[in-house]
Amino acid sequence: METNLPLAGRCVLVTGGAKRLGAAIGRKLHAAGASIVVHYHQSRPAADELVAEFEAARAGSALAVCADLHDAERLPELVEAALGRFGRLDVLVNNASTFYPTPVGTITHAQFDDLVGTNLRAPLFLSQAAAPGLRATQGLIINMVDIHGRRPLKAHPVYSAAKAGLVMLTRSLARELGPDVRVNGIAPGPVLWPERDLDAALKAEIIAKTALRRSGSPDDIARTALFLAAEAPYVTGQIIAVDGGRSL
Repeated sequence: METNLPLAGRCVLVTGGAKRLGAAIGRKLHAAGASIVVHYHQSRPAADELVAEFEAARAGSALAVCADLHDAERLPELVEAALGRFGRLDVLVNNASTFYPTPVGTITHAQFDDLVGTNLRAPLFLSQAAAPGLRATQGLIINMVDIHGRRPLKAHPVYSAAKAGLVMLTRSLARELGPDVRVNGIAPGPVLWPERDLDAALKAEIIAKTALRRSGSPDDIARTALFLAAEAPYVTGQIIAVDGGRSL
């Protein structure tokens, strides 16, 4: 293995991997030598473009797979796709998420099922499906949590509760799947603003409450994922806040 490609020969599955943080993580781990399975649901053009980028850099190193993460019965197909194409699975990144406000008094059953489904249910059942393959490679699960899994975000009780559940799921899976599989979480702070419009004054308020007084970048998250995948064999059950001190 080349020393400058610490993930050479390994396979990484990234949910919601076509855009934003998922794409940044995929690019970072691919550059470190990994083959990448890019999961997407409604972002096929972006997924195909990213896979083409990876294939141009290293032929035979990427695959795009479509799946609705709400359909738990079909989640094992994502794992099967990775194993079928690359013969192994070393890292699962549970990155896909939905995020929107649900003020008390307006919450619907559909919103609850959606937010809990993507942020908690899918990571659980996909991790369960991936566990045998990850055991075979002494692999790793990375759950994309949120600082609001520990500090509730106003008007977002369902999202905050789902991410809090993912925090505990991360710790629980680390116990359940050890010693063969490591399980850790990354909790981003103000790294990427939501795709929906966010008031400029609110952005300024969030930055003012961040110890480093600035927003981060997707690369900050991707570098942390690379650290966990390549340089942290004795780290499991941990939630790493990459938030510029926002959670202080």
